[in-house]
Amino acid sequence: MSCYIQLLPGALPAMAQAVEQNRCVTLTDRYGLMAAVFDESLPDEERRMVNRILKGIQAGHIQVM
Repeated sequence: MSCYIQLLPGALPAMAQAVEQNRCVTLTDRYGLMAAVFDESLPDEERRMVNRILKGIQAGHIQVM
């Protein structure tokens, strides 16, 4: 049995905007990021959004709640 995780259309840009405003990533955001990382068909623009969020976390600019 395989599990398939898929983001809702438009969810990633909305999440990226909320993360940018609040400077924190919630548990729900983390699940969305996980789904995005494993989505091989993710458009390049959205993949760059994910990378910016992850780099912000790594640099300490974004908190993980």
